[in-house]
Amino acid sequence: MKTHLTLGEFIIQNQKDFQHSTGELSRLLSAIKLASKLVNREVNKAGLVEDILGDMGKENIQGEVQKKLDVFANDLFIRALTQRDVVCGIASEENEFFIPITASENSPNSKYVVLIDPLDGSSNADVNVTVGTIFSIYKRITPIGTPVQLEDFLQEGKKQVAAGYVVYGLSTMLVYTTGHGVNGFTLDPSIGTYYLSHPDMRYPKDGNIYSINEGNYVHFPQGVKDYIKYCQALEDDRPYTSRYIGSLVSDFHRNMLKGGIYIYPQGTRTPRGKLRLLYECNPMAFLTEQAGGKASDGYGRIMDIKPTKLHQRVPFFCGSENMVKKVESFMAKYPKDKPEY
Repeated sequence: MKTHLTLGEFIIQNQKDFQHSTGELSRLLSAIKLASKLVNREVNKAGLVEDILGDMGKENIQGEVQKKLDVFANDLFIRALTQRDVVCGIASEENEFFIPITASENSPNSKYVVLIDPLDGSSNADVNVTVGTIFSIYKRITPIGTPVQLEDFLQEGKKQVAAGYVVYGLSTMLVYTTGHGVNGFTLDPSIGTYYLSHPDMRYPKDGNIYSINEGNYVHFPQGVKDYIKYCQALEDDRPYTSRYIGSLVSDFHRNMLKGGIYIYPQGTRTPRGKLRLLYECNPMAFLTEQAGGKASDGYGRIMDIKPTKLHQRVPFFCGSENMVKKVESFMAKYPKDKPEY
């Protein structure tokens, strides 16, 4: 362990950096911390406990078959956030509509909304592949004390006040930013405490890893096809290494530590991409930029996109700055492929 500083201590020490907070941020992050530890416990018991793995037998709003762990994680995070009296609304990838939280005597002026992907990569859970949680926090824009509205959730990513993810792997890590760099905390399972293990995480300017599902190659826009050929060319420091787990949190975490690019483009099967702008792309883009990387839809900054729907999908390119700039240069040759939102 590199430090004895706990996540709770770190949040309190750095609360001054969060200009709008009067204590709610600490409680909000503590709620996410608690829920993540409970999800971690269930993920690590998968295979031993009955009725936790497998499909629920129905689809979510995304048209994807829900896993039992999806439902468990979703319920757990919603319950944890609701009971702390720190949010006025929650939107989840697993729910069709946002959930308004009624103000209580303990928290009549809650001003934050949370958007969450409770269990990213859950289709991998049955085969013991790393999964994760992604969260994004905004300050509401409608009057405090009134019921939360859809417009509170449909904000550009550049207006996020905090974002992060939890990766449930060989070790469990919580990584987050409040706009002052990115820090990672590793869970000590023996005592249930997160400790600062990766301070000031940074993307290398360049990398040699590209992460994309090449099985969909035939459906990719031409700019992405050209970039893949560039990555595979035998010249200079190439060919690059192809690494794709199929769990965004896992691929993102590896690339941030080692240097690389993650790509999920639009295609004929997914005309506007597969990843959700609010639950996946915006929080990961915030982390990327705070870690010195770049996040794009192939043509421009992800966090400048104005959301129009709660479950909006967009193409996503993120990673080491020079790698993202290079793929954008290939995409720029085909302006007709630029998505409209």
